[in-house]
Amino acid sequence: MRTLALVPAEWVDRQYAVFLFAGILLAGIGTVVVFALGVAAYARRREFHYLLITLALGALVVRTGIGLATVYGLVPMTMHHLLGHALDFLVSALVLYAVYSTR
Repeated sequence: MRTLALVPAEWVDRQYAVFLFAGILLAGIGTVVVFALGVAAYARRREFHYLLITLALGALVVRTGIGLATVYGLVPMTMHHLLGHALDFLVSALVLYAVYSTR
């Protein structure tokens, strides 16, 4: 059985690990705050394009989570890149459709 330890993956250089974790932590806090603001805006307006933007912001939160899981060795680097680029595409598509669908 695999235990979860808060130890970086073997590819993480130990001397820079604290900076990597700090960057991911700040990104996580920032994306969660912006996502929460998006949820609040959607709850207030209840318009389709607000929902699309909120979903895009949620995808950014997921992307940060994938980054953190990769650093801990829970997500392989190949999957990290595949999922990261897929989420980039999803965010772009949602934002472009939100702009396109706005009257």
